[in-house]
Amino acid sequence: MSARKIVLGTILYPSGHHVAAWRHPSTQVDANIDVAHYIGAARAAEAAGFEIAFISDRLGVPKSRAEALRRVDEWSHGFEALTLAAAVATATQTIGVVATASTTFSEPYNLARQLASLDLISNGRIGWNIVTSSLQQESDNFNPGPDFDHAARYARADEFVDAVLALWGSWNPDGFVRDKESGVFLAPDAVRSVDHEGRYFRSKGPLNVIPSRQGRPLLVQAGSSDAGKALAARTADVVFTAQTDIVSARGFYQDIRKRRAASGKNADDVLILPGIFPVIGRTKSEAEDKYAELQDLIQPDVALSLLETYLGDIDLSGIDIDGPLPDLPVSNSIRSRQALLAGLARKEGLSVGALARLIAGARGHWQVIGTPEEIAGQIEDWTASGAADGFMLLPPTFPNGQDDFIDGVVPLLRDRGLLNPGPRTGSLRERLGLPALARNRPDDGRNRAGNQTQANGT
Repeated sequence: MSARKIVLGTILYPSGHHVAAWRHPSTQVDANIDVAHYIGAARAAEAAGFEIAFISDRLGVPKSRAEALRRVDEWSHGFEALTLAAAVATATQTIGVVATASTTFSEPYNLARQLASLDLISNGRIGWNIVTSSLQQESDNFNPGPDFDHAARYARADEFVDAVLALWGSWNPDGFVRDKESGVFLAPDAVRSVDHEGRYFRSKGPLNVIPSRQGRPLLVQAGSSDAGKALAARTADVVFTAQTDIVSARGFYQDIRKRRAASGKNADDVLILPGIFPVIGRTKSEAEDKYAELQDLIQPDVALSLLETYLGDIDLSGIDIDGPLPDLPVSNSIRSRQALLAGLARKEGLSVGALARLIAGARGHWQVIGTPEEIAGQIEDWTASGAADGFMLLPPTFPNGQDDFIDGVVPLLRDRGLLNPGPRTGSLRERLGLPALARNRPDDGRNRAGNQTQANGT
């Protein structure tokens, strides 16, 4: 039987994806401010053949119960994502580095040049995780600016991506003469202005950072609301999504591909990677004991605070934690995750407290507890049934959780022919098997009717 190849990425959390990971005996208590920790995790994934090291980010500290805030390490990250991406990129050779950056509190020109610079530094291995910054605590850190409404944030993000792509496309990659004898460095058509005038942004261009061999950074999108899926289908090279089971994952996969085709693009040119939170043991019982050990480290206020954040900054004070999750107002922030967790609570008949403990590790992603053989088999099932093109690993702890997956599951995936034995060199786009970008086009062919971005010769 011909096996379908999969893509693997890993999320570079400080001590692990479980909210209590920092308390586990195996983790480094100051990992959040140790750049060597992040570099070591990325290098281990690179050596195992992973294609992506993913760096998450937020622009503020979530609204938390005061006591809970004192009991977690993840909101005190020592590094801004693009800065950390530079450190990881220069310390690795083949793995792609995907960094998170907001469209709500950034300007296209600044972010376009930062990401293009990273792409040059990494020799074509950078991706941009496009986020719309949904927490009120993020908005409170900036001058009054854009409408914070969910629909308006995505409308802004839509134009933001168009403007960034136009800026990245302002250079002709074949236009560099660099002839010392004649004194000509650039061909006449090497660079073009952009002249973007839209509802939210203006930028004349051109960008003052040239493209890498990749052409431009990859676009990664993780929103799963209707607006998020629309943005992903139109713009993304890679979609990172939270799905709890194979049925919902297959439905999401098919929806994105249909939307992609409807936008006039090839549905095969986008990769969909659900998150996977694996707890691995030599036996099923050992894996369950590992999970129970982590769960025993959860502090109640921390679990409830995390749940409040993932429900979209909902205040659960005064709620009976032993009772069912009440009906919630539609979130203006993490809308898709709110719907996912509320649906999970109803489906499983979970109390508020039980839901808080359940999501403390996977946070709405696919959680699997078992032996390497069991987990490899389930990964194969998801891939074969059209639910995923690969997975983003959410290690319960660092480094042990990632090491368990690399040592136990990766060899089995390789034996089953599931891992791509393709190039270990080349740009991130090449390693992922995505088609080459069209050349000599100022906006990568993305302008739609009504978009005011123009390309004029300079």
